[in-house]
Amino acid sequence: MAIEKIAFCTDFSENSTAACLRALEFAKAHGAELCIVHVARTHVLVYPTFEPMAPVDLTALENSMMDQARQRLKVLADECRRVVGTVRTALRTGSAAEEIVKFAEENGIDLIVMGTHGWTGLRHLILGSTAENVARTATCPVLTVRSSSKEA
Repeated sequence: MAIEKIAFCTDFSENSTAACLRALEFAKAHGAELCIVHVARTHVLVYPTFEPMAPVDLTALENSMMDQARQRLKVLADECRRVVGTVRTALRTGSAAEEIVKFAEENGIDLIVMGTHGWTGLRHLILGSTAENVARTATCPVLTVRSSSKEA
């Protein structure tokens, strides 16, 4: 299997660090392009019942979130360019799993690398697993990297 494009998915959490290192290893070993993907969680801001009661301008808040995400992507991409040559970023909104899979299909991604919290039981049932949903629906291989932090 030729690996020419790798999508590293990040939520900017500590949990993503191990996955980033793995994605960089694969990209360097295969001379692959690294695509850093972040899906912003703006959907919680537009829940229909929130807007009429919101004491703040939700559009301004969403714009601020997106600007911060762009900045964090830029910093991360600059760091990754020290290891691999070709790095680009993508910022999306919506369902994380759906947007990651869609991005992979639209961009001919050969491998998706992402972190997983390793949650089980009630926490997993309530919060779900983006990594699990991506692995189940992606048309390319998905490498999930479990965090070594105590939080996981």
